[in-house]
Amino acid sequence: MEEEVDPEEENVCSVLDQESTELFHILRLQSPSVIMELLRMMPRDTQKYTDEAILMSLPSAVTECILNMLQYFKTANATVCCSFVQSVCMLCENIPMHLESRLMSAAGNPTTYGTISPRTEPLSPENTDGREISEPSEMDEKPSSLPSEEQISKRPRIAYGTISPRIEPLSPENTDGREISEPSEMDEKPSSLPSEEQISKRPRIDHWENHISAVRGLLLKRWDQLKENLVKEIQLEDVWVGLRTMNKAKDRPDETPGPADRGNRTPDSDGDYGCTESRLTLESFLQGSTGEVTVLVGQTGSGKTLLMSHLGQQWAHGLGPIPSTHLFVLLEFRQLNLLSHPLSLFELLFRYYLPPQGDEDEKRAILDYLLSNPEQSCWVLDGYDEFHSKITRKEAERNKALLDPKSLLPVADLISGLLSRQMLPGCTVVITCRIRDVTDLEGTADKMGYLLGWEYREIKEYVENFFRIKGQSANQGLGKRAVDLLFSSQHLLAMSSLPALCNICCMCLEHLLMEEKQERTRQERTVEEDQRRTEQRRNKLKGKVDRGVQAAEDRKGGSHKQQEEGEREEIPHSAQFSSLQMPSTVTQAYLTLLGAFLSCDLNHAGRDHEPKTTTLPQSPWYLLTALSQWRSELCKLSQLAWRGFLENKILFREEDIPQGVLEFSTRTGIFTQVEHRCEDGMLVRAYCFIHRTLQEFLAALRIMTSAELSDTELRKRFTLKTRWTTRSEQRTAFTDSLHLYLCGLASTHCTAALVQLAKGSGGAKGQHWVRKRQGFVLKLLEKISLSNTLTGPKILELCHCIQESQDCQLAKKVVGMRPIMELRNIRLLPKDVDALAFVVNSADDLSTGLDFRACSMEPECVDVLPRCQYIHCLSFRGRKYDDKFAEKLSSLLPSFTTLRKLEFCVTSVTDTGAASLASALQNCPDMTELNLSDNYLTDKGITHIADICTKLPRLNSVRLGGNKSSLKGVVYLIGKLNSRFQHLQADGMKEVSVTFFPNSDMKSQTCISEPTIRLLNQSWTETEMQSLMKTLARGPALSILDLSGSQWNVETLKSLAEFLSRHCITKKMMVNHSCLSIEGLLVLTALLSAYPAVMELNIRLQSPDRISLVSSIGKDQPTKEINKKLCLSYCGLLPADLVRVWKSLGPSSGITHLDLSSNSLGDKALKKLLDQLRRLNNIQEINASNNDISMEGVAMLAHALCSHHNLTEIHICNGGREQVILKFKPNTRDDEQVLKMFRLNQSSLLPADMTRLCRRLVQCRCNLELDLSHSLLKDDAIKKLLKVLPKMASLRRLNVSHCIVSTNEALTLATCLNDNQRITSVELRCQGESFICFDRVKAEQTTCRLTNFNLSSDNVGKLLKILEQGPQLSDLDLSRNHLKDEGVKYFVDSLPRLKIMNFVSLSNNCLTQQGALDVAIALSISDDVSAVEVSLGTEERCLIWFGQHGHYDKTLSLRESSLKLNHVARLAEIISNCPTLTRVELKNNLVQLDWIEVLVKLLNSSNVKCYISIEECWIKSEEAVNLVCRCLDLNSNIHTIGVHQNTLNLSLIKSTEHSIVSCDSSDQAPSLATEKISLVDCVVQGYQLLAMNSIILRCPSLTELDLTYNSLGVEGAEFLCSVLPSLPNLTTLGVCSKERNEDVVLQMSEALLQSASLQCVNLSGHMISERAAQLLARTLPRLRSVNLSHCMWSLTGRLLLMKALEQCVTLEGLCLSPVYLDADSRECLVQVLRKNTSIHRLKLNKIASGEEPCVAEGVLILLAAMEGLTQMEEIELEGWKMVDIGVEKLARFLPTWTNLRKINLSENHVGDQSGEKLLEALRSCGQLEELHLSRNKLGYITAARMALVLPLLTHLTVLNLSENCLGYEGSVSLSKAIACMKNLRKIK
Repeated sequence: MEEEVDPEEENVCSVLDQESTELFHILRLQSPSVIMELLRMMPRDTQKYTDEAILMSLPSAVTECILNMLQYFKTANATVCCSFVQSVCMLCENIPMHLESRLMSAAGNPTTYGTISPRTEPLSPENTDGREISEPSEMDEKPSSLPSEEQISKRPRIAYGTISPRIEPLSPENTDGREISEPSEMDEKPSSLPSEEQISKRPRIDHWENHISAVRGLLLKRWDQLKENLVKEIQLEDVWVGLRTMNKAKDRPDETPGPADRGNRTPDSDGDYGCTESRLTLESFLQGSTGEVTVLVGQTGSGKTLLMSHLGQQWAHGLGPIPSTHLFVLLEFRQLNLLSHPLSLFELLFRYYLPPQGDEDEKRAILDYLLSNPEQSCWVLDGYDEFHSKITRKEAERNKALLDPKSLLPVADLISGLLSRQMLPGCTVVITCRIRDVTDLEGTADKMGYLLGWEYREIKEYVENFFRIKGQSANQGLGKRAVDLLFSSQHLLAMSSLPALCNICCMCLEHLLMEEKQERTRQERTVEEDQRRTEQRRNKLKGKVDRGVQAAEDRKGGSHKQQEEGEREEIPHSAQFSSLQMPSTVTQAYLTLLGAFLSCDLNHAGRDHEPKTTTLPQSPWYLLTALSQWRSELCKLSQLAWRGFLENKILFREEDIPQGVLEFSTRTGIFTQVEHRCEDGMLVRAYCFIHRTLQEFLAALRIMTSAELSDTELRKRFTLKTRWTTRSEQRTAFTDSLHLYLCGLASTHCTAALVQLAKGSGGAKGQHWVRKRQGFVLKLLEKISLSNTLTGPKILELCHCIQESQDCQLAKKVVGMRPIMELRNIRLLPKDVDALAFVVNSADDLSTGLDFRACSMEPECVDVLPRCQYIHCLSFRGRKYDDKFAEKLSSLLPSFTTLRKLEFCVTSVTDTGAASLASALQNCPDMTELNLSDNYLTDKGITHIADICTKLPRLNSVRLGGNKSSLKGVVYLIGKLNSRFQHLQADGMKEVSVTFFPNSDMKSQTCISEPTIRLLNQSWTETEMQSLMKTLARGPALSILDLSGSQWNVETLKSLAEFLSRHCITKKMMVNHSCLSIEGLLVLTALLSAYPAVMELNIRLQSPDRISLVSSIGKDQPTKEINKKLCLSYCGLLPADLVRVWKSLGPSSGITHLDLSSNSLGDKALKKLLDQLRRLNNIQEINASNNDISMEGVAMLAHALCSHHNLTEIHICNGGREQVILKFKPNTRDDEQVLKMFRLNQSSLLPADMTRLCRRLVQCRCNLELDLSHSLLKDDAIKKLLKVLPKMASLRRLNVSHCIVSTNEALTLATCLNDNQRITSVELRCQGESFICFDRVKAEQTTCRLTNFNLSSDNVGKLLKILEQGPQLSDLDLSRNHLKDEGVKYFVDSLPRLKIMNFVSLSNNCLTQQGALDVAIALSISDDVSAVEVSLGTEERCLIWFGQHGHYDKTLSLRESSLKLNHVARLAEIISNCPTLTRVELKNNLVQLDWIEVLVKLLNSSNVKCYISIEECWIKSEEAVNLVCRCLDLNSNIHTIGVHQNTLNLSLIKSTEHSIVSCDSSDQAPSLATEKISLVDCVVQGYQLLAMNSIILRCPSLTELDLTYNSLGVEGAEFLCSVLPSLPNLTTLGVCSKERNEDVVLQMSEALLQSASLQCVNLSGHMISERAAQLLARTLPRLRSVNLSHCMWSLTGRLLLMKALEQCVTLEGLCLSPVYLDADSRECLVQVLRKNTSIHRLKLNKIASGEEPCVAEGVLILLAAMEGLTQMEEIELEGWKMVDIGVEKLARFLPTWTNLRKINLSENHVGDQSGEKLLEALRSCGQLEELHLSRNKLGYITAARMALVLPLLTHLTVLNLSENCLGYEGSVSLSKAIACMKNLRKIK
């Protein structure tokens, strides 16, 4: 199968037979529809399966069909077999190239096998698609028809209508499987039956060659049109291209600069793509690109289009890299954009590109040849950046329509097909684009190059040629002067690096120079004209003037003329050069360019009126004049530019442009004409701006002069363009310079020009509108500049924008926001540095830094860099910076006068570059930081840097890590800088840094601290170590020396020890990770006793090994407080090693802390250690943890605790196997007051261990605490412990926390209450905190707490037996023991036998309501029980309180118990059976109204005296009224009843204490003994009170009725008026209101007047009318207490009431707060206070303010009137603001108020002066309970006084001192006093 087969000699049936096996496997992978299509080519009688559904459901059917089909066609005639093979190749997918080639070659010439075709069936139901179906007939010999033309065209490998070329098999010469056409033997030998295609082969080639000739003519004609305006001849060998390494899309690294610009990003037009180190000519670049896709990248204006046209011209002449035999197709994307409809490859070539002059056959022959030989075509696609669509490779690969050259497809799909090689595989493709569009092409391009910009030499050559061609050779200096002008402007020079923009700059210069010349000529003509006129006037004198005088005048005029000519000739070149002011920004350059274009229109009518002025042409006046003349045309032109910008359109048809604008634009040269071929093939004229930047500039002019774009839309479009672009970013044909031009036009230099253009844009827009638009742009720019998330590219773009705006204040803000400008991984041009310089220099005294990390910088950039003044930091990072760059930078460093920091890191600098930098740095005396890390410096380079460091007095730090230096260089650095550095660190050679002392310390020659040296991970040799020691010996003392990371031997350590003896280290020395041995350890431990300065030695030999030595030199520490620490943990010490350690320490080591943990010492070494304790006089702590100590060792430690008086604490964990710590108090005397602790935790104690341990501890004579927490104690061990406890007289506390795990163990421990009378408390918790406390003598009371156990009835019995036999208990806590109801009842029944003083807690024992009532029975079964509290809520609570001797009242409290009716009945029984029960509280028990009635009814017959309180949420409003009435009906023993909010309060009295008075009528109910009824704040409405009418009439003894804080209304007032006359004993009435209704008081006033028994009335909150005031005034004089707070009244009514109060003589209580009183009312109040000396409650809050001058005197009078109120108990004067004088006046008579219980003086401006006097006066008020002094000015002085006075007020319960200025000292003093106040309940 691999042999070459000649298709014309091979039979198609035999080929099918040979390849049937492979073809079978391929057909099995095809879809059922394809199989069915092939089956239809067989006769119907041979088809077993005719339904596609059956094939899909039966895999075996598919296999059977394929085998039958192959067998049938192998034996069929050649024509039928040929048709089958061709159909297989057309329909099937994934056929290998070699197989397809062989099959098609064999089936490619059907005429070889005959001419008879099978019969074609007509359309039928079975053949509705019109296919040709072959079936057997008499004409079986007729050949089958070939596949249709559409089927053939789907596969480009088959030439349409021709013999297929010979297909070579895969071989090393043909590895890509291309079709190679070559002559075969059949081509040489004439066929006996030549085919039609063979006959037409020669004419087809002729058509091809003719078409190539026509294309040559087209390209030559195109080039002839272009070269007319060329300034410089184009040579491909003179055009330079920078190569770019290709990265496939999937392998391309992410070049995202930072988190602010996420996404797949590619550099934009200024990215670092072109590299001068890897550049070559364009001709060399294109060589060898045949058959490849080549991408040529360049900026807009770099000449890509011109170069492609030149490439076509070269091809037409048979030159260049493209073979002349290839078809050269040059397509421009800008013109392809105008093709809106889909088209085919056929139409693209013959209708749009170049239509052949022949007929359709000629076109068909050319296309056939192209499809057969695609490698003979070259497609040049110019300007992809201008393409509106986007090329997507994946879509092209899936588009099978590309296989058909006549398929209509969008232009983008055709281009994608070419690039992806789906269409015309093997053709050559050259595509040009901008860099920002490279992303779309990366996956398809084989080679990519970047067009490099012109260098200065090329720019100069072009400018000189431009002026030479323009005919300016007559003035030889004009071209030279133009070059000088261009190179003097950084903006024009930057623009000139691109050929197109260089041409624009030349036009601008030409305009400036020519206008200047014309202006000079015009001035000369003016002078000559003036002279001529003077001559004429002189000739008209006619003898009136003396000839002598006339001659003198002639001479004077001549000399004047000669003088002017001389001055004109003597103008030096420099003066002429300075007369022209070059544009300072790019925007101004384009304005000048616009003037240059306008000057080209010499025929314009406005030019006839030239201004007569001597102003230079570039002056604003000249430009304004030019703009005003062409205002209308420019406005329309800018509108066209803006519309094109919005539509991404750069090519305009003639009909798109207004005629006037078109004529104006072509006349001035703004437009250039191009030919465009329409979709129908016709050529039309189109126009575009000479450059896209000019269109953007005119669009910006439109924005700034027209209101078409609102401020909101402008804000959306105004964004900074970064140099990275996202793949999803919208593509545009423009250069993204619009925002730059907007910023430039926002400058004040452009205001006048914008005003001129704005007048022609429509609307009345003047200077104000233009300035507003400019200000808006600057505001947008300022907002962006204040952002702190800008990346380097955007910062650079921001600098360009600010430079364009020429706004120095904005530049200053940018610098102020960014101490360092980070410009990373971008390519910098001189114009970028110039923009940076403008921003930096505008900041004046603000300095900034520049970070050029991985940036590409041209040499010219370095030259421009010194323009940046006020730079304090320069940073260069990247391997692109080498010695040449360092040398270049070194020559410029001294010019940076403010430079303080230089970073040259991760570069390619060697010793040569370091020498250059060092020579330059000596001229930078202010340098403070140097960073030369990660370079290629050797020891020689380090030497250069070290030498220069000594010459920089202000140097703070140097970094030299990551270089090629060695330890020798570091040692040299130490020796060179040993008198200056503060810190020096070298971690291998990766990090080498030096920090110097501050400059101020150097001048004073005193150091704050000694220097530190860290030499880590060094490979020391003996020579290097000696060298280091000698170097260190010559330097000052070190604070820290770190030599970690090296391997040390004993001799080296001894040398180091000798060094330490001669040279001090003041703080610390470290040699970590040094692989030290035991011998080395002994050398170091000897330092503790040999050198007193060594205070701490830490050694760890196991990984990670650490060794550190701490010194005390220089520390001002008393001798007694000096601690010496020796840590030898993780050293693997054995008992024998410990002996050697003692010997090395010597007799006088003075160790205070010894750490021997994590070794292998064992009990043997522990005994030796304990024997040495007497030597260690200063020892404070010994750590012997993790040394495999057993319980024998624990016993030894217990003995040591008792025998050594200095040993106070021993902490042992896990039986000694883990933690073992001994703590000492060296100065402790051997007395009984010292508390020693023996802690043995997390250990398993056997009985023998417990006995051995306790026997040792019995010998302790000091107070002892034994801690056995978290240990495992068995019952036997506990019993052993209990036996020894009575003998341990010194034991004060036994801690067994987390040791008790069972109830039996707890009960066993609890028996100690009977065996030991010294026990003060026993607290046992299951697996919790548990301890037993002891006293020295017999304890009077004992506390017992047994919680968190599961106590059964048997356990309760055992516990009760223990408690009965035990001592008297103060508290007993049995909570959380799961007692439940049975256990609690068992315990309650046993209460009389227990001796308990305070309380018993049974909380959290899973009680039910029944159990709660069982607890309540304790009130009756034990006389000592005083109270029971039970709550079954979320926090279950059950407490039984005890009293003494039974003389007390008993209380019962049930809360949240969810009582039922039967529970209420039993509760009534309990209450009845306990005559001493005085108070019952039921709160939130879900008790219903009926159940309360049952309770009250049952208590009616019990004859008990008790107070009952029931709180439920439903008790309010009407339910509250009904409940009161029902209770009074059911129980005649109720003394008082009321509802306060949701609580029913009633008090019962015994029936014997009152007599029920029967009514006269037998029908009436008996009278009640109730004396008080209240409904307070329970949402009662007035009409609801009517239900109480009858019940109140039955209460003749009622003395108090309180209905306050309800909504009485008129109905409530009527109710009161009806019942008051029937209450003869009523003395107190409260009707405070929440609502203000004057009718209420008015109705009640008449009834109050008739109630003669009333003594106390509360009317607060009401509105009192004048009529009501008149009635009340008659009632007040006989009252003893009046409350009128919060009332509202008129002035007349208030005065009436106050005068009525004057008549009171028995007044005891008065409340008027906060009612403001005027002068008359205050005078009346004074009289009231003076007459009623019996007042003992006075509330006058906020009735006056002493801050008002007119009121201050009245306040003092009021205070004076209180002097006689000696019976005062409560007084409230809040808000009077009486200040110090008023407080002092009040304090004078406070000592007489001995019964005072409450005083409120808040918000009275009480200061320290009056505060002290007030507190002194309060000392006499011994009954004081509440003191309110908030919101005053009390300070720490008053607080200190309070600390002395408050403890004397023993009844004080409430103290309010908020919002004062007590301060920290005052708070401390006050806190000490509060600690002594036992009755204080509330403090604020």
